[in-house]
Amino acid sequence: MNRIDRLTAILIHLQSQKIVKAEEIADRFEISTRTVYRDVKALMEAGVPIGSEAGTGYFIVDGYHLPPVMFTQDEAGAMLVAGKLVDKLTDKSVRQAYTSALHKIKSVLDANEKDRLQSLDASVEVFLRSRSEGNAPSEFPDHFMTAIQRAVAARTVLKITYTNQQGESSRREVEPLGVTYYAMGWHLIAWCKLRQEYRDFRSDRIRDLVDTGQSFGKKDHISLREYFETVARENRGMTPVILLFDKARLRGRPLYGSVRETDLGDRIRAEFMMDNLESMARWLLMYGTAVEVESPEELKHALVKLVEELKEHHGVGSVVGSDR
Repeated sequence: MNRIDRLTAILIHLQSQKIVKAEEIADRFEISTRTVYRDVKALMEAGVPIGSEAGTGYFIVDGYHLPPVMFTQDEAGAMLVAGKLVDKLTDKSVRQAYTSALHKIKSVLDANEKDRLQSLDASVEVFLRSRSEGNAPSEFPDHFMTAIQRAVAARTVLKITYTNQQGESSRREVEPLGVTYYAMGWHLIAWCKLRQEYRDFRSDRIRDLVDTGQSFGKKDHISLREYFETVARENRGMTPVILLFDKARLRGRPLYGSVRETDLGDRIRAEFMMDNLESMARWLLMYGTAVEVESPEELKHALVKLVEELKEHHGVGSVVGSDR
């Protein structure tokens, strides 16, 4: 990137945030902080009103705006590809907002760029196998993602009706930390006033949601990153367990305690974090041959040991050959 293009990009970056650190600019453009200082000085000499705060960063003085910029073909293509993921991985509210934004991007492209983007659109597709594929449609078609994002940004309390894995509904007041995507779904991480602790709410289990407008302070809670660091620390010493369940023989029964489930067609791969493999082995006995242990080997041995004990207790003999 030549210096003129970099200066323009730095100016756009400064306009995109309230305050930008010199280190952030240096990392993005792979330049030294000394070069950042020179580039910012050049922008100021060109008449751009840039302010700075020691130890904080640079900012554009209120009232200044760069004239509308054109998107490059690569930038527009990247937005189109991102839109394919938005269409598959978000709810109706986010899809509508993104579609509106993408139309605005397309509107500033010239005719040739629009033709190339249309050709790319027909050549990019995302296929996902949902964890609920083959089951009835979700009871909650809109997962309130846009409303949740607003509350996260404004730090306002949400009132939600939430349905747990057992199908039980409860009213909650929560203070949202943020949203994260894992296990084929979006999750709201929030401080639950009912439980008086941080909880993980699957967005597709939220039946209704109201933003109260009641503010809570930024310093009242840990950050989203700190929350997951805490979860990781609490899971130390726990054993990851991966099981394969026969979907037909599950008959729709929920797999309580799983942290991730993957639909493999006729089977479901479920992942757990356990601190007691013997307890899990006893639970798995009820599934018989409808479950297969993928890992760890210790769980397989625990299952065999339990079955041998049962066989011996009932006087049938050992499951495997022995010297007894």
